Amino acid sequence: MPTQHKAQQELMMAWRAQARDRPWLSLSFATIILIITGLLVVSTYKGVHLQHFYYALSGGFAGLIATTLGAAVIFFTRTSSLRTQDSLLGFAAGMMLAASAFSLILPGIETAQEILDQRFLAAGIVATGLGLGTIMMLGLDYFTPHGSTNEVLCGAECQRLSGVWLFVFAIALHNLPEGMAIGISFTHGELKIGLPLTLAIVIQDIPEGFAVALALRSAGLTSRKAFLIGGTSGLLEPLGAVLGFTISNSIVLAYPLSMGLAAGAMIFVVCHEVIPETHRNNHQAVATTGLMLGFAMMMFLDTALG
Repeated sequence: MPTQHKAQQELMMAWRAQARDRPWLSLSFATIILIITGLLVVSTYKGVHLQHFYYALSGGFAGLIATTLGAAVIFFTRTSSLRTQDSLLGFAAGMMLAASAFSLILPGIETAQEILDQRFLAAGIVATGLGLGTIMMLGLDYFTPHGSTNEVLCGAECQRLSGVWLFVFAIALHNLPEGMAIGISFTHGELKIGLPLTLAIVIQDIPEGFAVALALRSAGLTSRKAFLIGGTSGLLEPLGAVLGFTISNSIVLAYPLSMGLAAGAMIFVVCHEVIPETHRNNHQAVATTGLMLGFAMMMFLDTALG
């Protein structure tokens, strides 16, 4: 117990050192949190459309169910090649990229143009959202205590805790922006926007849930514990859906701005986390093929259902 307490203290010191080393990022991240909090307060004060909120919450729980189903596959799987895992992750990455473009960025620009009656400003609003989403994810990434950061401050147990935190935040980086995207897409109750996006995220949540459970079992956990943790990681999706819905419901321009924010967060996760992971085992060809298939499928679904 004393060793673990000391490791936790070392971890907090390493965390504070990271914040001091990047003051501009710390300030930007804090500013984004304040903006989101303010939008939540405004949204609560104005009230929400209950039917639209029900759509958003249902979409978030659909992501949770899909993640849990994917994690449950671990009970029926003895071995799964890294090549198969990387191709599935590539497929998920392709769907997330297409969803960001066709279900968030383009509809966001169209919505902002209807509000402002000026396409240049409309594109600027969505581009600003992309930047905010990127900064938000950068903040989460840099504040995550990576094992290679501040090694002088961290002992062996501290490094182990860093690995746990890194894994927890990696799950958050995958599921939170997905949930936000679902919530934002249902802000106006437009099923032609919300349904294809939700369907894309639900489809890719199944292999993602399986990948999380498989990684946990390979780290030494039992199949039961891997399933429980993998399925529980999907709870961030309904939470993200509520967050995204309330933010975009606060003020008129917050809707297209939030669509850009969710797209920026999802694109960041794909480029920073998912694609590098699929290339780590020298399976670039199958991973890229899976990405293109996922992108094409989501583009088709969005066009056909939209």
